Amino acid sequence: MWRAYDIAKEKKEVINMGFGAYSGFAFVIVLFILLVIVGVAYI
Repeated sequence: MWRAYDIAKEKKEVINMGFGAYSGFAFVIVLFILLVIVGVAYI
């Protein structure tokens, strides 16, 4: 779990360097949607 988080964080940093704040914001939205899906699956 934490390994996947580290990889995602590294990718987010690369995205931020490549495309700026907008892609970082989009990454946060995607991450939030995934958390919601996982949360609903556990309920």
